[in-house]
Amino acid sequence: MKNGEIDLQALVRSIPDYPKAGIMFRDITTLIGDAAGFALAIRKLAAPYHNEKIDAVAGIEARGFILGGAVAHQLSVGFIPVRKKGKLPWNVLGEDYALEYGTDRVEIHTDAVKHGDHVVVVDDLIATGGTAFAAIKLLERAGAKVVGCLFVIDLPELGGADKIRALGKEVTSLVAFEGH
Repeated sequence: MKNGEIDLQALVRSIPDYPKAGIMFRDITTLIGDAAGFALAIRKLAAPYHNEKIDAVAGIEARGFILGGAVAHQLSVGFIPVRKKGKLPWNVLGEDYALEYGTDRVEIHTDAVKHGDHVVVVDDLIATGGTAFAAIKLLERAGAKVVGCLFVIDLPELGGADKIRALGKEVTSLVAFEGH
């Protein structure tokens, strides 16, 4: 605790050289496994949107599902799963995005949003911003108005939050880790 409040950053486990050498993996499973820390993180993520018109929360697979579902509950709105290619069982819209080597794809059901729905995007971490950028583009192509993005962790040196802000989106993150 610092200043009488739970230190969320201290609840994030750092794992060196995962998934490959030179990467410092920031693991939120320790944070979400701590009842008080998880509750605080969800309250802080939802807080900017308590008095805003929000129709749904979109969570990016997989840890964004955990956080996004809880934020949607906190805001009393529905939840939209933004899934990896081939995981949704019905008609989908998709958006490709670049990876270090190749491309990947995120998808939503074609009826996940109605035109003009105000949506908040949630994920555990913003690094380069590629997945969040693709999710925003996908939701907006489906007719939603993405009003902001919520992340527990920002890795500012990788520029993802700035990339999302350049789209005119509000970005909220609870902790930042400098360096890799």
